Amino acid sequence: MSLFKTTVLRISSLLGSCVLFCGFGIFANDDASSEDYIDKWKKEAVSQMIEYNIPASITLAQGILESGNGVSQLALKSNNHFGIKCHSDWVGGRTYHDDDEKGECFRVYDHPKDSYEDHSKFLLKSRYAMLFELALDDYKGWAKGLKKCGYATNPQYAERLITLIERHNLNVLDVEGHDALAAVGKGEAKDNSEVVKEQQVISDRLGSASKAREARNSPINNGGARRIRTTEHGIQFVFAREGDTQKSLAKELDMMPWQFRKYNGVSKSHVFNLEDKIYLQPKKNHAAYTWHTVRQGQTIWDISQIYGIKTSAIIRKNRLNPNESLQVGTKLSLQWPLDKEGELPWYAKLINPKES
Repeated sequence: MSLFKTTVLRISSLLGSCVLFCGFGIFANDDASSEDYIDKWKKEAVSQMIEYNIPASITLAQGILESGNGVSQLALKSNNHFGIKCHSDWVGGRTYHDDDEKGECFRVYDHPKDSYEDHSKFLLKSRYAMLFELALDDYKGWAKGLKKCGYATNPQYAERLITLIERHNLNVLDVEGHDALAAVGKGEAKDNSEVVKEQQVISDRLGSASKAREARNSPINNGGARRIRTTEHGIQFVFAREGDTQKSLAKELDMMPWQFRKYNGVSKSHVFNLEDKIYLQPKKNHAAYTWHTVRQGQTIWDISQIYGIKTSAIIRKNRLNPNESLQVGTKLSLQWPLDKEGELPWYAKLINPKES
């Protein structure tokens, strides 16, 4: 994948003794490549994120750390990439290794994917419930939370996870994966050519992480004086009326003038024209539609206002210069970050096979 085909920084074997998960990474071959591990298991990590609300970056970083890039004895012989111990409820295969104590029992899996699945299910236990109050893209919070919940005894465990994530840009999977999932709902993203415009439903799989984001953008209640509408991806807005000013809107909608400027990316002196879309909540990093074809005279800000997507997100996803003029007919991505060749990322098709 192009996102990770950058300069390879090999990591030394990271020491880490866990209460419930064994740090067999200390036996890793120094030649093992973290990049190779990421390239091999990134799709599985994203799949687990979709299913269980656990950041892909956290899963991959733990896999790298605990399995020594997949070449630890436990990973190679038992397909156990997270050092998961047997415990009383385990009915599968077993193997024994010295860890915190001599001859401890560890789970044996038929395939490494089973280890990934079991790791996700383990984190669903009540002990780790606080983690699921965090946003999916808050990898630092997750890393520190794992340590706080007693996942690891090594005092540097959280920092080591964070270092791995930042060194290999794994957080890209969390940010774009979350935004894309929120936009496509259950994998049915719409292109602009489609006529039917349906309300997009955020996947239930995003669970409390999505709810945490929603809570930060609480609904506006103006007592019914003006119809407040909602975009396909959940942002409230109104259409400008003749004579509207930032001050009059603020008074009518019980908001502050600065909120209109911030949410719509305009200056103090900006005057809204009749039927302009005026957002009452922050725009998002994605739109409900996959593509936009640039029309005559359109700017990045114009497109941002049409779809309720941040200008910075349009620039980032399409590798644009903030000050450049858009060429008529240019196709801009509104959900996925394009690679250097202008192609969609691999996980676009993973989440929605219809993407092209």
